[in-house]
Amino acid sequence: MVNFVAALRPMVRWPMKIAGVQPYTVEIEPGTVMNFWVPRETLKKKPTKKDDKPAVVLVHGFFSDGIMTWLFQVVALTKKYSVYIPDLLFFGGSITDKTDRSPSFQAECLVAGLRKLGVERCTAVGFSYGGTVAFKMAELHADLVEAVVVSGSVIELTDSINETMLQNLGYSSVSEMLLPTSAKGLKALLSVGAQKKLWFPDRLHKDFLEVMFTNRKERGELLEGLVISNKDTKVPNFPQKIHLLWGENDQIFNLELAQNMKRQLGENASFQSILKAGHLVHLERPCVYNRCLKQFLASHANKAQK
Repeated sequence: MVNFVAALRPMVRWPMKIAGVQPYTVEIEPGTVMNFWVPRETLKKKPTKKDDKPAVVLVHGFFSDGIMTWLFQVVALTKKYSVYIPDLLFFGGSITDKTDRSPSFQAECLVAGLRKLGVERCTAVGFSYGGTVAFKMAELHADLVEAVVVSGSVIELTDSINETMLQNLGYSSVSEMLLPTSAKGLKALLSVGAQKKLWFPDRLHKDFLEVMFTNRKERGELLEGLVISNKDTKVPNFPQKIHLLWGENDQIFNLELAQNMKRQLGENASFQSILKAGHLVHLERPCVYNRCLKQFLASHANKAQK
């Protein structure tokens, strides 16, 4: 029987070709490879000055791989920016034989891949799990990451934040929430992630589970490596500009948490909320999200030039 989600995935290549990005695999080190969608110009042997656009790295969340997460943003950004869309380890074919499952390891591998692709400076845009990875990139490699935009995420997922989130949403563990095993579980996750009720036939939910929720053992380990003890956490002193771009009705990481995080980050942080959107703000209201994102990117570029 045909899996409709698998059958639709090749169709994504057409808008990506129009946008000027293509898939490319980078060996980070023996046993570790990461898949990227990269600008065609990056793979040219002799890039021209015209190709020298600011780099933006779109880091996906736990729900899907890079291109399925950021499809609307890629098309909107590639005219003015060199857009890189990685698949984090154990998503979209990226794999490692190492045992480290921490966000720091994801960040180090992603940074190594970007450097091999010739990226010298970039703005990291992270959603949910990808936001935590983006924060780690900025903390560990300030020479590479010059600004950060984060949606629906935290610097670190502490015991207390995790427990409050699970209690509010009625889950016993983060794995139960983010690694559904049935169409019913996927529907529940979508209802938590989106403000508006999203309806799809059960068949499509089952197909999505089969295609998108692979490497379950390793992804479960990633979630175990994500939660840290309260006593082990501290807010880094980020030198970068950080913009928190939030769905007003995010049920997973609510506005109060986001605003508290802005206060912790200090004067380099800014905050903006988008009405009529939940955790999946970039998918629910892509036009508004893209406009806000481009405003920040343009503002940061103008300040950097002064």
